[in-house]
Amino acid sequence: MTRALIPVAMLLSALVLSGCKKEEEAAAAPVELTAPASTDDAEWKAYLGQVIGRNQEGVTDRVFSYYLPVGSDTPAEGDQDGKTMFDRQLENVTMVVQRTVLPGNMLAFGSPDSAKMADLVVMSFTDADPSALAGSQVLFIGKPEDSDRVKAAVEVAGAKYVFVEAK
Repeated sequence: MTRALIPVAMLLSALVLSGCKKEEEAAAAPVELTAPASTDDAEWKAYLGQVIGRNQEGVTDRVFSYYLPVGSDTPAEGDQDGKTMFDRQLENVTMVVQRTVLPGNMLAFGSPDSAKMADLVVMSFTDADPSALAGSQVLFIGKPEDSDRVKAAVEVAGAKYVFVEAK
């Protein structure tokens, strides 16, 4: 009689454990991220960091993230050369793309001003070598209306394109 109950006990244990696992999985489901309603840099940087953290599948090396605040196209007070933050980021990203990016790395771009960030990406990837980003990926966090032009510029350089809507 006792031996007959062993398979039944094992079956019941398996059912109980599988039920617990499903509850744990449901509790561990990621919370949907919401972009900040404001243009506060600290809030946006925190949000973008979370989005980047969730979209690193296939990244085996480093993540290089680029951020533009709203108003990045006006020169900073006291800036002697008259360059804007946009100009500086554009130079920086263009140099990175020209030097090439090693496979397994990711370039991540995000800003409260999606159109301006899309402009930066497109301009940075103009004249990129077709293998400059082979084996790497580019994450663009922005508005859907900016995604297609960013995708076209990025894919010319050989990168995998990943888009996350900032909503």
